[in-house]
Amino acid sequence: MVPTRFGADRAWGERAARPLRLLAGPGAEPTGPEIAALQAGLSRCDEPAAALVRAVRESPSLTSRDLHRMIAAGPADDVPEIFAAFLAAVRKRPGWVDDDLLARGAEACRAFGMDAGLVLAYGSLLGGYRTGAALEPLVRTGRLTGGETLRRIRETSIWWRAVTAPGGLAPDGAGFRTTLHVRVMHALVNASLTDDPGWDHAGRGTPINQYDQASTLGVFSTSFLLHLRLLGVRVSRDDARAVMHLWCYVGWLLGVDERWLPHTERQGRRLLYHFLAHDPPPDANSVALARALITMTDEVTHGWRRRYERERALSVSTWLLGRAAMRDLGLPHRPPWYGLSRLGVNLLLSHGLGRLPGGRARLLTRGERQARAQFARWGAELPP
Repeated sequence: MVPTRFGADRAWGERAARPLRLLAGPGAEPTGPEIAALQAGLSRCDEPAAALVRAVRESPSLTSRDLHRMIAAGPADDVPEIFAAFLAAVRKRPGWVDDDLLARGAEACRAFGMDAGLVLAYGSLLGGYRTGAALEPLVRTGRLTGGETLRRIRETSIWWRAVTAPGGLAPDGAGFRTTLHVRVMHALVNASLTDDPGWDHAGRGTPINQYDQASTLGVFSTSFLLHLRLLGVRVSRDDARAVMHLWCYVGWLLGVDERWLPHTERQGRRLLYHFLAHDPPPDANSVALARALITMTDEVTHGWRRRYERERALSVSTWLLGRAAMRDLGLPHRPPWYGLSRLGVNLLLSHGLGRLPGGRARLLTRGERQARAQFARWGAELPP
């Protein structure tokens, strides 16, 4: 059975996905086999990680904490056979992985500075809330709702920094290990929700499925690059190719099916068009999560600063997503003053300073300084 959420409102889906269809160019429409794969993907999970979780559940001596402990420790002689096989599989990289491209993609992400954070929060994440497709697990587990929102955003930011750190995706790198922790966490949540008698399998399919995982991966690569350009950030062709390569490898580590790992921006835009065009429209979860994201700094700000942070969030969101998306999310639109201010700054710094000798190094230093300042505004200290 195809879950009923697939193509639940084709008129809304096509309207919301129209910009992606135009950007994807000729041949954007999915073929029959591609539609069949999308439908099947809603009922398919990350099977290697799911098998690992099943083995833990069936073992009287293992717990989920043991899984995370073994990931942190790496290969060892005293680990269960199924975990050793899983770790051996993820450490055997696909032939297409290029270390030079990984390094360039990671460096480019860091050089984008504070604009990367703005885009990930108010373009990628908030834009992902526009559809009710993958939100139920977030709400069920309490992630990214209410007072948890800022803490989870900080955690995701730390993971993103680990992935984009120099050498972060080496087998002994922090980004590699943290990504495997995320993969196991997804499998644990998936197993729990699958067993929940209240889960609507007929309507939603598998709780954390291949379709939604691939769609979510696209917000870190394809839509990330599109929104950066809307803020005036210079993204060279070589940097764009490297960023796409980086997130393809991260997606592979997370267990995303290789058929949905886009190695070029055009492939990524075409895939995101396919997903969004067949996603269900926004629901109550969309509105609740959107409001929680816009107000996430309320607990660490007061007075004029609290109002400024909210207005800034609404302004940049309006600039990146448009008024129709803001209406879908139940959010008020605002004049795009903040997006335009970033556009002006980036035309000077990203397009100017970034092209000068030594400019990249200066942008990297600036990006690190901005990241630390952001964490300070969040009332936290950025880990090294």
